[in-house]
Amino acid sequence: MSEAVAETVAARFSELYGAEPHGVWAAPGRVNLIGEHTDYNDGFVMPFALPHRAVAAVSRREDGVLRLHSADIDGGVVELRLDDLSPESDKNWTAYPAGVVWALREAGHAVTGADIHLSSTVPSGAGLSSSAALEVVVALALNELFSLGLRGWQLARLCQRAENVYVGAPVGIMDQTASACCEAGHALFLDTRDLSQKQIPFDLAAEGMRLLVVDTQVKHSHSEGEYGKRRAGCEKGAALLGVDALRDVAHGDLDAALSRLGDEEEVRRLVRHIVTENERVERVVSLLESGDDTRAIGPILVEGHASLRDDFRISCPELDLVVDTALASGALGARMTGGGFGGSAIVLAEETDVDAITKAVTEAFATAGFTPPRVFEAVPSAGAHRLH
Repeated sequence: MSEAVAETVAARFSELYGAEPHGVWAAPGRVNLIGEHTDYNDGFVMPFALPHRAVAAVSRREDGVLRLHSADIDGGVVELRLDDLSPESDKNWTAYPAGVVWALREAGHAVTGADIHLSSTVPSGAGLSSSAALEVVVALALNELFSLGLRGWQLARLCQRAENVYVGAPVGIMDQTASACCEAGHALFLDTRDLSQKQIPFDLAAEGMRLLVVDTQVKHSHSEGEYGKRRAGCEKGAALLGVDALRDVAHGDLDAALSRLGDEEEVRRLVRHIVTENERVERVVSLLESGDDTRAIGPILVEGHASLRDDFRISCPELDLVVDTALASGALGARMTGGGFGGSAIVLAEETDVDAITKAVTEAFATAGFTPPRVFEAVPSAGAHRLH
């Protein structure tokens, strides 16, 4: 499968640019098992990579020119000059790969140009990090082609900077790190303060379970204001509590911290979610590492959804319908995943219940008059790597 994809993308590159690419690379989207909106609060997250991925055929150039083409966007090759790249100057899809080139050069790396053809199977707008996959695959290719010697976490940092500064989206570090660093058959326990990582075995199929992703088809955009409002609210909470980040509020001290916030009700809700969410990540890690009762993570996922819905207030009717219907149909756990206001939910289920849950959710959407959801299994997959 990988070889066939690499050949297809390489062949299209050759058609576009008149020569074979110097290589073909892939970087996955991700789904977050637990730990939502904690990454920009220096907290804990636990994503894993999906089999869906962005693939890039790339060749090195020496003339200061960047040429970009996507199989997924109507239009021809876009040609840019590296010296003309500047933050927030580009509102098109090209901002993501161009932003990576800009970030590498800003960091002092001698990138002199490239020809790039991209193709992605990561659903756009589904909260599965399609943009991070694009950024990471370009960064990985340029890291190799220009012999930069950067490690996965360093590439993730540069990709985050590209999205924060060049694109103008205030995202945390989780998505890029997951795409760059995840391993097949594992979830990634990431401390976003120091970027320390631990690969946690996560093989549900071996225990007779499945994790479904339900893409509600409701599109969201992180560049719009609601994400930024919550980030600013979290920063306000940390400032009022006198800590560097909400990560520094211990779970056992939560009630005291909330009482100190007085009548700042919105900030109180945001703080409560972040502090309890970090504790949920730690509980899930403990359960998976012990290997005693993986099914026990189900109720923790449900707790997480309630917190995102009621305290962080970033759910929507479609996401709530997925969670409620799945649980009523026998799911072990379910929650929204990603930035919110649409996108996807995850459902933990016994293998024997998958068909019934999928049917129930699909029928519930039809009854509610919603766009039919897209349901697929999430299999923990490999992070970014060279295909060819």
